[in-house]
Amino acid sequence: MAKAEEYLVGVDVGSSKVAVLIGKRDARGGLEIAGRGQAPNRGTRRGNIVNLEATVEALKAASEEAEVMAGVEVSRAVVGIGGADVRCVNARGKVSVARRDREIGRADIDRVLDAARSAALPSDREILHAVPQEFIVDEQGGISDPLGMLGSRLEVQVHLVTGQTARSRTLLTCVNRAGIEVSEMVFEPLATAEAALTPDEKDLGVLLLDVGSGTTGYALFEDGEVRHSAVLPIGGGHFTNDLAMVLRTPYAEAERIKLKDGCCLQSMVADEEGISVPAVAGGPARVVPRREICEILQPRAEEMISLVREDLSRSGWDNQLRGGVVLTGGGAQLDGLLELTGQVFGASARYGIAHGLGGLVDVLASPGWAASAGLLRWAAAGEAGTQRSSRRGSFKVRNFVGSLRSVFSDLL
Repeated sequence: MAKAEEYLVGVDVGSSKVAVLIGKRDARGGLEIAGRGQAPNRGTRRGNIVNLEATVEALKAASEEAEVMAGVEVSRAVVGIGGADVRCVNARGKVSVARRDREIGRADIDRVLDAARSAALPSDREILHAVPQEFIVDEQGGISDPLGMLGSRLEVQVHLVTGQTARSRTLLTCVNRAGIEVSEMVFEPLATAEAALTPDEKDLGVLLLDVGSGTTGYALFEDGEVRHSAVLPIGGGHFTNDLAMVLRTPYAEAERIKLKDGCCLQSMVADEEGISVPAVAGGPARVVPRREICEILQPRAEEMISLVREDLSRSGWDNQLRGGVVLTGGGAQLDGLLELTGQVFGASARYGIAHGLGGLVDVLASPGWAASAGLLRWAAAGEAGTQRSSRRGSFKVRNFVGSLRSVFSDLL
């Protein structure tokens, strides 16, 4: 097999599946997907691991499939983290500039970021990311890098992403038991944005909506930086559950109906369409109008999108979507969800697919692979030492084998 150090790996542990992407630099310095693998995951529910061994087996199966395709063994990866327990808040830090000549140095920037990260947290939570949004020098805001500037007071506004310590450790344990060392854990909406959003969208104001099976993560960007993010405990699996309960059909059949014939916008459904719905325990199937399927799915879709909009409204960001809404994740591909999202937000909406990557066309064309592709790009940027504010303060793992000890990354 090829040398593992030549490759980059992104691992997405979702509620319905585990997805692994392996990437490699091409001759021109670009990033190309060399292998992909996925496996059903029955050990995770709503973003939380409920069966460790089942999740480990899914990780092994997905990584082995990717390894065979790429011809390399997976030994180290950037891993996505989400889940309904993730909390995000904006915080501020303030310090006096240390040097007598008032020139701001790296030590001042370190101190002000430490001050912003010093927000009191419950003992069971830890900071995953501290993303600088802007620096302020003597009340002059909008500064992206204050190094070398003159001033007496330095402030910073940061976006803090926190998670439950036990859940982070459990995820790390799973990945490690699958034979993979974790180099970094990344909040998935931030990683997905690396692959699915353009710089222009981030500058204008854009909402990334990542619809998974158990949860929906989202992040709003403006002026190039993340301004708000959260995780909603509703995902594509809830649509399937609704169908199974109302139609009294097995879960697997409800999932098939959702993917093949589901729609969550009445105006897109013809009156004469009928769907065959199998009964539980092998009873006779019955024909249900597709419009009835839509009547089950649309209320759940409206609930999910409306909850996101209400959260943005409370945070003061609901009118900042000049760049529109970008949908990613396997759950985003439900027929009608894109159009309904555009209607609810009163903004343009599109599917987010991976850009800036070469290689496997099926991966690049699917919103379901955007998170894994984003993790791959995040890993590549870290390898290249790219100066990106969205990397500063991210949660890294060091010497995990045997100690499970985590540290914050150094400021780039």
